[in-house]
Amino acid sequence: MSRQTEDERLLQTEPIRQPYHFTHTDTWRVLRIMGEFVEGFENMAGLGPAVSIFGSARILSDSPIYAAAVETARLLAQAGFTIITGGGPGLMEAANKGARAGGGRSVGCTIELPFESGANPFVDLEVRFRYFFIRKIMFVKYAQAFVIFPGGFGTLDELFEALTLIQTGKIHDFPVILYGSEFWQGMVDWARHTLLANGTISQSDLERLQICDDPQQICAQIVASYQQRYGKRGNEPWTH
Repeated sequence: MSRQTEDERLLQTEPIRQPYHFTHTDTWRVLRIMGEFVEGFENMAGLGPAVSIFGSARILSDSPIYAAAVETARLLAQAGFTIITGGGPGLMEAANKGARAGGGRSVGCTIELPFESGANPFVDLEVRFRYFFIRKIMFVKYAQAFVIFPGGFGTLDELFEALTLIQTGKIHDFPVILYGSEFWQGMVDWARHTLLANGTISQSDLERLQICDDPQQICAQIVASYQQRYGKRGNEPWTH
């Protein structure tokens, strides 16, 4: 039987058992949540310009998609961006590997899971979380763009979290780029022919789903967006 995660404990409700222990209550968990926010902020506040890269933990290192993630992260690191991932295997490992190859900072926001393997060997700074929602805030708060490689439910969760925050004006409109037209085009077509056609999203919402198959174009687009928003100052991201 797998051990419970903190998210599972937080989301379940059980009758109070005797004796009553404060450390078993939701009130106590609020204090743990606050501490996790503080630790995350302290570790990540000095990262500078950063890009969060997401993708499947199940993609193997001999895949062309893995190689594309390495190259994309390498180019972004060379342009001055810190690379943030979930710190796990697969495409997260590829992005951290690329960050290191490009001479940039490589961050892994790892999460407590029942079957965990720890951070991949290319993470320079590991920031560990018990709660998914805190980890997701860190991905958004410290990133100037998201790059979404092929992935499963977790990757889709991060994608639509960012799109929802942009759509509702909770965060500024930063690039959300999908790598791999073969993988993502079906979803974008569905959004166009079903969501847009039924009026549940707008044309501007659909246009936020940008697909690109070229790591160099991804990097150029993110650098241009950053410079348009912040301008070029000191050693901030630049193009060769």
